[in-house]
Amino acid sequence: MSGRLRRLPRRSRRKEAGADDAMSLIAHLRELRNRVGLALIGIVIATVVAFIFYDEILAFLKAPYCRLDLDVRGALSVDQDGNCTLLILDVLSNLTLRLKVALIAGMVLSAPWWLYQLWAFITPGLKRNEKRYALSFVGMSTLLFAAGGALAYVTLANGLRLLFGLSGEGVTPVLGATEYLGFVIQLLLAFGIAFEVPLLGVMLNIVGILSYDVLRKSRRWLLFLTFVLAAFITPTTDPFTMLALAIPMTLLFEGAIQFARINDKRRARRDAAEGWHDIDDDEASPLDAQPSTLDDAPSSLDDERATQRPERHDAKT
Repeated sequence: MSGRLRRLPRRSRRKEAGADDAMSLIAHLRELRNRVGLALIGIVIATVVAFIFYDEILAFLKAPYCRLDLDVRGALSVDQDGNCTLLILDVLSNLTLRLKVALIAGMVLSAPWWLYQLWAFITPGLKRNEKRYALSFVGMSTLLFAAGGALAYVTLANGLRLLFGLSGEGVTPVLGATEYLGFVIQLLLAFGIAFEVPLLGVMLNIVGILSYDVLRKSRRWLLFLTFVLAAFITPTTDPFTMLALAIPMTLLFEGAIQFARINDKRRARRDAAEGWHDIDDDEASPLDAQPSTLDDAPSSLDDERATQRPERHDAKT
């Protein structure tokens, strides 16, 4: 009996496999908890820093409004010392405004840190090419969001001038700090998120979900929906801000379409070189019927069978 293969009972094997799977799941959940905790710590630290430098951030956000002429923004926008100022219309607005600006600025400033934590969590489950695509996606999304926010900041003064000019004569704008900063933050986020939409089309094409032919046939609808989206997500109603968002988005969508064209051609050449180009989607892939070679060393199961053969021969005799 010493040469026979010792096997665990079926229940024991299932129990051990379930324990291993449970430990694996617990390990993943523990890793997720640690990554989320580190991301939150980074956001809190950046929020505290932004809370301390609130005056500098407020001056940065207030600069487009203060660049307007005095006859446009009204005499109430100037304090006793002649400096540009915003009005506070209730008691608690000072605290809530400072906390809101510090939190949003902290999330923006700490974006590289919590994006890195997200990247570190999903990296072990990706292949080498998927890691490269994911890293490119994170980098490009950060750059596009920053570009959208910068464009919104540059065009903010002209948009305000146009909106204030629509009030007519005899009407003086009284702009509160809460309303103005909420408007600026919404505009920056709207431009930044809108610049991410064409990148989503690029990623769908890379994974093979969205082809160049679909994008090419949908070019007119994409152009129309781009202007509709620009008019919908911008907090202003002026055509200047809408065009400032729609035109760059149209160029980004066209760039995504051209990227899909080049990527589909490269994929088609690779499939043709590998011999998969002429195979129909519903056709089963060819299998290699040639048996694989076994190792020279006999397995423990072969040893058991070898020891059992003489016993069976003796029983027949």
